[in-house]
Amino acid sequence: MAEREEITVRAVGRDDLGKNASRRLRREGFVPLTIYGGDGETVSVAAPLKELAAILRSHTGQNTVFTLDAEGFGASEVLFQDRQIDPITNRLIHADLKRLVRGQKIEITVPLHLMGEPVGVTEQDGVLGQIVREIEIRVSPRDIPDAIEVDVTHLGVHDVLHASDIPVSEGIEILTAPDTVIATVTIITEEEIAESLAVPADEQAEPEVIGKGAKDEEAEESK
Repeated sequence: MAEREEITVRAVGRDDLGKNASRRLRREGFVPLTIYGGDGETVSVAAPLKELAAILRSHTGQNTVFTLDAEGFGASEVLFQDRQIDPITNRLIHADLKRLVRGQKIEITVPLHLMGEPVGVTEQDGVLGQIVREIEIRVSPRDIPDAIEVDVTHLGVHDVLHASDIPVSEGIEILTAPDTVIATVTIITEEEIAESLAVPADEQAEPEVIGKGAKDEEAEESK
């Protein structure tokens, strides 16, 4: 995991919690925030939209741990807990931030990345399907991984990868049920292909095909 950048966002207190006050803050380029949890009281503040949006656009996104230095309340390490996005402008208009306690683990969802190409795909004309793309873990805030990576090169046709098969670093506990199916390698028959083509694209179900067998790759020059 890459070393995390230290980020500090400065916020101002807000006494008026009405809708009109919130609209005024947004017009001025601020986002109303509620901070709760940890050892402190629940407080209402506002921070610059530009800085919060930059955090959400970063590679760690909503799982970014940063310091919020709130006027009148001091500095706390926080994490996005909930966000409200305007459906028209796609801008952040409100967020709840969870105050973190040093040494105390939290429960969080992180992306799950499958690494490598299964032997069942390269040698047995199988298809890799990823069923689950995120996994829930318990971890110290400073040790939150950008993603959990799982090597799938050993998977053959009809093999199944379960949550219990995922290796993790020391200090990380997987909370997703052990028998949860993460990925499979299967053979798709011509009949199944014909049936899937007959179903409208918006009605086709997951898992998404993310790997193809050798014969498929030879038949298709494009990805």
